Amino acid sequence: MKLCALVVGHKKNNPGATNQATGLSEFEFNEQLAIDIEKRVTQVTVQRVYRRTYQQLPSDIDELAPDFIVSLHCNAFNQAANGCEMLYYHRSKKGKAMAEVLQQKVQSALGNHDRGTKPKSAEDRGGYLLRYTAAPCVITEPFFIDNDDELSNAKAKYEQLVSAYAVAIEEIAQHMSTSN
Repeated sequence: MKLCALVVGHKKNNPGATNQATGLSEFEFNEQLAIDIEKRVTQVTVQRVYRRTYQQLPSDIDELAPDFIVSLHCNAFNQAANGCEMLYYHRSKKGKAMAEVLQQKVQSALGNHDRGTKPKSAEDRGGYLLRYTAAPCVITEPFFIDNDDELSNAKAKYEQLVSAYAVAIEEIAQHMSTSN
């Protein structure tokens, strides 16, 4: 069975972006999301990963020897920006393929503006994780948590979002099994 490292973006004492109206942080949303995805996935072993430090994260993940990595995040910008996007390392064909599967499933579940898949270099924001893990990695940005409408939509369609991630993870694992 394939192993997916499911990274909870940020950490309790550094929770990432926060929605001003609700006080919900990126860490809080994604920790619960990771737990629920893990329960839903049946054809892949899912291992939740929490960050000690950003610098240590790639080596902490590599110690697990996962087949692939999905890092859960939420975008934030100006309380009005919107949409769903997936980030992958620009030289990773497997990362790009994973990003395309995740983008299609997650964007479909939420119905947000499709911002597409985006290649990143090691110097780009998030690029360190994408570049320095041994397994292919995607950073998921399904919606803008600081946008009240997008957060409300994500909460309303939460079960669809969990299912979209679970289906994408299983599809990615299946594709990896047939392409080796």
